[in-house]
Amino acid sequence: MILARYLARRFLFNFASVSGVFVGLLLLIDMVEQLRRFADSPVGMTEAARLAALNLPGAYYKILPLITMLATLAMFVALSRTSELVAMRSAGRHGLRLLAAPVLAAAALGAVAVAVLNPIVAATSQRYDIVSDRLRGGDGSVISISREGLWLREAAPEGQRVIRAERATGDGTQLGEVTFLIFGRETGPMRRIEADEARLEAGHWQLGNAKDWPLLAPNPELSALAHEALILPSDLTQARLRDSFGAPSSIPIWDLPAFIQRLDAAGFSARQHRVWFQMELALPLFMAAMVMIGAGFTMRHARAGKLGKHVLAALLGGFGFFFLRNFAQVLGETGQLPILLAAWTPPAAAALLALAYILHREDA
Repeated sequence: MILARYLARRFLFNFASVSGVFVGLLLLIDMVEQLRRFADSPVGMTEAARLAALNLPGAYYKILPLITMLATLAMFVALSRTSELVAMRSAGRHGLRLLAAPVLAAAALGAVAVAVLNPIVAATSQRYDIVSDRLRGGDGSVISISREGLWLREAAPEGQRVIRAERATGDGTQLGEVTFLIFGRETGPMRRIEADEARLEAGHWQLGNAKDWPLLAPNPELSALAHEALILPSDLTQARLRDSFGAPSSIPIWDLPAFIQRLDAAGFSARQHRVWFQMELALPLFMAAMVMIGAGFTMRHARAGKLGKHVLAALLGGFGFFFLRNFAQVLGETGQLPILLAAWTPPAAAALLALAYILHREDA
């Protein structure tokens, strides 16, 4: 038990050290990137540092498995060079028993990351999008899904336009039971339009069976006009409409199941969000697998030779499974793989292959 606590502390110390190095590098690199990105805007070092700090949690969260791999390599290489690993093995400790504490520590870190760091990443990502959009001077469309249906805000020639729909197709270009509220820049609400359906086409909304109320008239109901077809100009496109939802990572893990239900109720495809949700649930297993991969190649005495080659092999294996996981996520989001298969196969395969290699070396 004392040895297990010692190994867990060593792993956590190495994890914190590697994390500190990467946090500093990511912050400096992102500050330079923000200065380049907003070169045409009045962004100084202070604002660039603020943007980089908002972007930092998301960047760090993406490479968390790789940090786990590097921390494992640093730990076992140090144990090998100080002959601590030889002493542990001489005391009759099996390799899997030595590995249990770091693996459990990595899985616990993964669970904490999903439960705590994920909502922080979501909040900072949303704030980053707001601040960067303000610096660009944009007023792009914003979509919200609630129990009342779909809400969409977009810029209009008159000022602003708010759209509410009971339902929508998967790509959001066809809406049902739609209400358009048009706001003037100085006058406030000026028109209300209700339609049975609205279809987004190139450069405009095509409304069917619509009724238009001029809200600035003395009696809007008497002045209302009915239209079998009505066209409203719009600069929205299907791509911009899809991007308005934001990345699934911008939604806290605790709110994601309810958001997926609202997407389904509104008629949108929630497959991307379902894949992301399962990938997050599988993160602790993937971080544990990274520890097993790193330990499998480096849990040997330094005097045995070829330690550098084994470290390189561990790095290649870890990076390979990291990119395989991202590739499986893409396949899952496009529907080429079942959601559970795309999310859980890479971490499960990494853990099982690493376990098989460790057992092979123990028996050799």
